[in-house]
Amino acid sequence: MGKTALAIRHIGFENLGAFAPAIGAAGYDICYHDVGIDDRDGMETLDPDLLIVLGGPIGAHDEHNYPFLKDIIGFIASRLERDRPTMGICLGAQLIARAAGSRVYPGPVKEIGFSPITLTEAGQKSCLAVFHENPTTLHWHGDTFDLPQGAQLLASSQQYENQAFSLGENTIAFQFHSEATSVGFEQWLIGHTAELSDVGINIPQLRADAAVLGASLHKKADAVFRSWLNQVRV
Repeated sequence: MGKTALAIRHIGFENLGAFAPAIGAAGYDICYHDVGIDDRDGMETLDPDLLIVLGGPIGAHDEHNYPFLKDIIGFIASRLERDRPTMGICLGAQLIARAAGSRVYPGPVKEIGFSPITLTEAGQKSCLAVFHENPTTLHWHGDTFDLPQGAQLLASSQQYENQAFSLGENTIAFQFHSEATSVGFEQWLIGHTAELSDVGINIPQLRADAAVLGASLHKKADAVFRSWLNQVRV
């Protein structure tokens, strides 16, 4: 049986993006678990070689309105206990933080748009090293989290200290969207239009930024995921 990569997808357009080619090139079969469509009870029987928990416009702390979050947190926790390769992006990063026992909560500001991250010393030695020379990435969140016990902080931004962390060799979490490029970006602008309007984001400028940065973002995303695959123990 071949190697498998399972992506938990909360909303259709927030997918693996620029990470997908690197996953396929490494010989993994990609499977999506679409929350709200696929049977969540069946998720517990899955044991993929890689798990990537993707983003979405809900809070990782909002089990009252979205009970399925408990199942995802439990699934992640079981992987952490067994040290199985796991990556979280935005909401996915927050869910990893919760599974590791940390608090997730609304931050003071919405961080939306393209801006730089700053790598820690540990971050410069991680799969994020490519951001040292070219630090711009896409941010799209309003919540934040406390750093889990035993985690290494890898990156910060001007607005939020905890932007990326690792837990051991096999688990990594990004608050930002390094998987996102200009390809399919219009769907983000449509799907998140209410949020963008609420915080006064200039949509034409955000679209233009994505177009200008697209090639660079794709190259960095590919480097990030290939580097992570080289570091994890599957």
